[in-house]
Amino acid sequence: MTAAHRSLPRLRSASRARILGTLAGALVLGATAVAGYAPFHAFFLPPLALALLFALWGVLPRPGAAAAAGFAFGLGLFGVGVSWVWVSLHVFGGMPAPLAALATLLFCAVLALFPALVGWLQAKVSVPLLLRMTLLIPGLWVTAEWLRGWLFTGFPWLAVGYSQIPASPLAGYAPAVGIYGVGLAVAFSAGLAAALLLAATRRLRPSLGLALGVAAGGLLWLAGGTLKGLTFTWPVTEPVKVSLIQGNVPQELKWREDRVEATLRQYLALTRKASGTLVILPETALPLFYHQVPQAYWNELTASVVSRGGDLLVGVPEMSDPEGGVYYNSVVSRGSSPVQAYRKSHLVPFGEFIPPGFGWAMKALHIPLTDFARGDPWQQPLTVAGQRVAVNICYEDAFGEEIIRQLPEATLLANVSNDAWFGDSFALWQHLQMSQTRALETGRYMLRATNTGVTAVIDPRGQVLAQAPVHEEAVVEAEVRGYGGETPYVRWGNAPALLLALAACAAALLARPRSGQAPV
Repeated sequence: MTAAHRSLPRLRSASRARILGTLAGALVLGATAVAGYAPFHAFFLPPLALALLFALWGVLPRPGAAAAAGFAFGLGLFGVGVSWVWVSLHVFGGMPAPLAALATLLFCAVLALFPALVGWLQAKVSVPLLLRMTLLIPGLWVTAEWLRGWLFTGFPWLAVGYSQIPASPLAGYAPAVGIYGVGLAVAFSAGLAAALLLAATRRLRPSLGLALGVAAGGLLWLAGGTLKGLTFTWPVTEPVKVSLIQGNVPQELKWREDRVEATLRQYLALTRKASGTLVILPETALPLFYHQVPQAYWNELTASVVSRGGDLLVGVPEMSDPEGGVYYNSVVSRGSSPVQAYRKSHLVPFGEFIPPGFGWAMKALHIPLTDFARGDPWQQPLTVAGQRVAVNICYEDAFGEEIIRQLPEATLLANVSNDAWFGDSFALWQHLQMSQTRALETGRYMLRATNTGVTAVIDPRGQVLAQAPVHEEAVVEAEVRGYGGETPYVRWGNAPALLLALAACAAALLARPRSGQAPV
């Protein structure tokens, strides 16, 4: 056996070690990026993590290796960032711990396929370094995030733009181009940093393209900070006092028959403490169907707010036909204004409806009311307390393009939720960050009434004005004003950001230099 043959096992071993090291590094980068989101808000970390991932792709020429690195990054990001799925499945859903862990891992692995797809696609085409890093990869990244937020009813959680809300200068782009536009700015910044890093490690001479890229990156952040000072909407109503009720009803007790009366008494007592003209209770606050709630109870619940000429919004399941069994996850208004209802249209798979073919999975879960009907996607704002309130329920506020369907007519946004399903995890704060984004995108106050937290009043700039402690019974009160007008995002939705992302990909492919030109 020759010396060359004897060295082959060592070379293969070293190659495997490098591959494992690369994947481990990508996994750590993804996990580290989670600190950029709520509750940590280290907004500089996701661009840095993406920059290192993009640079890693720059030295992995084969599509398979690039896809594996993207998958590892995604597994780290989602494995840490949405680990709260395990809490929902096991602690409150009753799924056995090993099965819940496996289901959570599989869910995160499916989400990780999207960054893996970006890695694979960017490696399949021959594009020079600067174009690859600043146009092709950012465009693919945002397109993949948009696809993740749409496919199979969508799961836009941890889109990179959310990490910049509300403190980063890049948050200034949210009213103009929405969260995917913010994400495109993040990805461009990361790509530029990756290009500089790779150029330095390859000892390439500075080029005009790199210099222009650095200038564009600086202007991007400067313009974002400037946009944060602009306003697209304005107050159109007199101030109104709002009261947001946080019942803190334990999830494991919420639907027990022997707890119904206690829950009704609790919300009655909290509502009597409220002094707002608009009082909002959380999602499914009353553990009965709307038609089952005694009229005497409604009279008591609304007595104080009616005495002030106001209205109450309460989350309660609603049957359109008590005989037919069709029911909705609804918010119903009671008080001085006529009775109105908003019915949730974007339902949670496995939590509120059973996807076709997955009935077997529900046998392992103990989740009540898992077959809600969908409400009309184009419902109008509720006219209450002198306002036009665009109501959304639970994670509907993760979908900006759906929130703007009730705008610009709506003067206020209101989200009612029951995040008790997630325990004391990151999910509570990540969900709050999404609500902050919707307020910023639309230029409206967002009023969040939740069961266990985070109940909060958010101003049109995405800042939290008042908030309740999590996992405590509380009433949050504040004075807000209804806003009119429309931001560019309200008018155009996600279309401009998606078109920009696709245009970046096309520009990278069409602007490839002729052979012999500098690669940077």
